[in-house]
Amino acid sequence: MSIAREVRRPWKNVLYAYVDQYNQNRVDYGTGLKEQVVTDLNYLLQRGERQIRLRHWFAERGVTPRRCETKARLTRVLKETEDQVIADLRLHSLFYYEKRGMLHREDVIQRERLTLLRDGDAWLIVDVESLEDERQPEQGPPSSSLSEEVHGWETAKSVPLINHRGVYAAGTRSRAGLYDREAAAAYADQWWDSGNPEFAQFAVDCTNYISQCLFAGKAPIHYTGKRETGWWYKGYVGGREWWSYSWAVSNSFARYLEYSGSGLRGEQVERAEQLRLGDVIVYDWDGDGAFQHSTIVTAFDAGGMPLVNAHTVSSRHRYWDYRDSYAWSENTVYRFYHIPDEL
Repeated sequence: MSIAREVRRPWKNVLYAYVDQYNQNRVDYGTGLKEQVVTDLNYLLQRGERQIRLRHWFAERGVTPRRCETKARLTRVLKETEDQVIADLRLHSLFYYEKRGMLHREDVIQRERLTLLRDGDAWLIVDVESLEDERQPEQGPPSSSLSEEVHGWETAKSVPLINHRGVYAAGTRSRAGLYDREAAAAYADQWWDSGNPEFAQFAVDCTNYISQCLFAGKAPIHYTGKRETGWWYKGYVGGREWWSYSWAVSNSFARYLEYSGSGLRGEQVERAEQLRLGDVIVYDWDGDGAFQHSTIVTAFDAGGMPLVNAHTVSSRHRYWDYRDSYAWSENTVYRFYHIPDEL
């Protein structure tokens, strides 16, 4: 952990204790805290409920937590006075667990804003704010018919106007053909914790990232020139956002996969274990019919269940059902899309 203890800045010792507890709670969900450094009651309530849920979750999966390594970095101090500090923290958790004799590793990066207050000689964390929330809705398109949204007013195929280094290049030939699952998964692993600089990166970046992975797997662009239709990306053109909603918004992306009749499309399957490498899952956290999150299958655990990558909360080889997420609820609905081999 890169947070240094400094005599002249004692509030950093509280951050050190907070990260130590964060790391401990990833492995031992029943361990009480030796020292309470957080007084944010909403945070403590949510964490307690999550701890109970995860204990049952691991038992159901037949998983034994082994160890966790949390790399913490203080990324920004927004305010520092004698009595108050507001600071941003990046927490990269490397979580190791065992299933059927096989050791798995899961990576998750959380970014938080902590508010600390001095209480006499001690410092306490009075507010914990997540800077990246998987529950946060994406800005979607205005209402339109499914026919218009999916098929568009023209059917011309094109490729994004981007520098193609590290993506799939040229763009002078048709990309229609076989879906390259390994290439899609490799791209997902390469960029799981950062954004490809050739693309715009959004505050809610999950679907933009998944679209890039599919494009790296040679999924053909369906360019219509209208943001409400097709599946396409051209970046910023003349300072204007120029990509389809289906490229960057989970709900529009799910609708496009569901109703597209050619090129990139998704065949809905009933169970997660039916998915293959490079397939897609979308998440409706509240069960209200609007999908808010997207992931891509990049590996499988020892029981053959999908492990996924995602952005917004950057994740690599995370168990597909996301019951460890604060966004998850008993009403969460999943939709599983198998990407056909021939596009």
